[in-house]
Amino acid sequence: MVKVTVEESTCVGCGLCVNSCPEIFEMDENGIAKVKNGDCSNCDVHEVASQCPVNCIIVEE
Repeated sequence: MVKVTVEESTCVGCGLCVNSCPEIFEMDENGIAKVKNGDCSNCDVHEVASQCPVNCIIVEE
């Protein structure tokens, strides 16, 4: 199982992660991405992290 975190101070709130994998990510009341679930069988979290424009998604094995 991987550990997924978001560097909140770096996140610009583009929503790409939420659109790519809403099972793992959600936006908070300030428009910043948060991890709500660290595991998803329907998406590749490494791919989602690589698409983040500010590289604020961290995936640890």
